[in-house]
Amino acid sequence: MIDLNVLTNYVVLLVVGICVCIGYILKNSCPKLDNKYIPLIMGLLGLVLNIWLSNWQISGEIVLGGLFSGLASVGLHQSFKQLINGKKKINNKKARDYFL
Repeated sequence: MIDLNVLTNYVVLLVVGICVCIGYILKNSCPKLDNKYIPLIMGLLGLVLNIWLSNWQISGEIVLGGLFSGLASVGLHQSFKQLINGKKKINNKKARDYFL
């Protein structure tokens, strides 16, 4: 079995944060942009940002860190979305629904 926890060593929080913000802006300001392209855009943006942060040096670790961080931003956005939607569903239930 492959342990994917090793990939967490390559997360660059600054890149994740920037990609989450830009992804949110794209999703909400470009309604004609198909959602299937957002992970591609975030992966490439994360790659470019990580290369830029490393003073334009390129190595396997920098490439992996950038791509993984960009894609992690998509997952983070989806996690927050599920958390918020879950709370809305709970808040819309009546009090009697909790006791039945």
